[in-house]
Amino acid sequence: MSARERSRTEIMRQDKRALLLVEDDVGLATQMKWALADFDLQIADGRNSALTAFDRYRPPVVLLDLGLSPDPNGASEGLATMEAILSHAPLTKIIIASGNQDRTHALSAVRLGAYEFHAKPFDLAVLLHLIGRALHLYDLEEENQRLARQPATALSGLVAASPVMRRLGRMVEKIAPANISVLITGESGTGKEVLARAIHAASPRAHAPFVAINCAAIPETLLESELFGHEKGAFTGAVKLTPGKVELAAGGTLFLDEIGDMPRALQAKMLRFLQNHRFERIGGRKEITVDVRVISATNVDLAARMKEGAFREDLFYRLNEVGLPIAPLRERDGDAVMLAHYFLSRREPRGSPTPKRFSPEALAAIAAYPWPGNVRELENRVKRAVLLAEGPAISEQDLDLPETGEQPLMPTLRQIRTWAATAAASRALALTNNNVTDAAQLLGITRPTLYTIMNIADFRRGKTE
Repeated sequence: MSARERSRTEIMRQDKRALLLVEDDVGLATQMKWALADFDLQIADGRNSALTAFDRYRPPVVLLDLGLSPDPNGASEGLATMEAILSHAPLTKIIIASGNQDRTHALSAVRLGAYEFHAKPFDLAVLLHLIGRALHLYDLEEENQRLARQPATALSGLVAASPVMRRLGRMVEKIAPANISVLITGESGTGKEVLARAIHAASPRAHAPFVAINCAAIPETLLESELFGHEKGAFTGAVKLTPGKVELAAGGTLFLDEIGDMPRALQAKMLRFLQNHRFERIGGRKEITVDVRVISATNVDLAARMKEGAFREDLFYRLNEVGLPIAPLRERDGDAVMLAHYFLSRREPRGSPTPKRFSPEALAAIAAYPWPGNVRELENRVKRAVLLAEGPAISEQDLDLPETGEQPLMPTLRQIRTWAATAAASRALALTNNNVTDAAQLLGITRPTLYTIMNIADFRRGKTE
């Protein structure tokens, strides 16, 4: 091969995703080479050649036959190959491709870390779909690891891919430097405190305290003392001067969670504080001035509360200089799967020899489930699954999600393209009375290309002899 040809081959290879096939059946390997022409396919016939090819090309997906020489009727060589690959590159997706007689070994391999099992003879449409899903998952996990290696940023707490959350992140970046009050609204468990901390971290107050208080978790009689503090002897049990959350947050950010549950009587004192940043401790006579930014959050409808007279309208407008609504997780396309991987990476011990991963069925269930408890429910489900999963693969059963009905997965673009090409070739051949030259001319392709499409069509119909 000339230098020019080698250069052209290298350019063509760079446009394709690497894929390693470990198969000692020469005829089947040749057939697969045509069927998987859209990939930079490398073929190995045993453990040593497979590991050499893997070290050179680092393919994200490996198709592995378990029955390799010198143990063609067993699985020892295939399992050893899989173990060696995963020990060096745990994110690699290994699809076990073996006959039905090896089904028991193949399922054992899945429990030990293989991505999926597909029995021979292959159904090309199914195989391409599996490869597409494996590549997507590999890319997602690799991106998560890349982000985890990056230095922490002001918005590092916001893990999201959906357009609605990206827009919210851009709003946070804009308002964080401004010294204005922010009201965050959203359902319980959507991550309102995470958003408040992101605003604080991106503001000039990041070096100062972030102090949070849940207005619904503290009895009404104690909430004022918790917020504004008290003097010694102000009431029974007040044995010493105690500063409140407002004072402790001086120079930083005060986060008032569940502000909608603040008692009406205390709302007046909070309004006065927001107007001039001055307050008095309970039992005190001296006014104290603090520089603090107030961020509040609620999961209740404050407009309805105001109509009922349970929440002051003037306080609402003081708190809501900028409003940030957080969408529920069910309306954030793609975020559930990304967050699940994020929570899994946080629960997994560093350097684990067999890192856990989600099975395709588990990922499909995560994407389909409506998550009424939002991000908090998702995090708890992942924690539970990590503890209960017996092998490296977290199954749908480990997540223990309520039944919502099966939802079909979207076919990959490669799968759609294969179907379309096969249908067009069949129609062209029918119109030209099976004349390959005329059919290729009608389609605007070469005869070898049409033969390749025809071979793939035969392969899909199971003509592998």
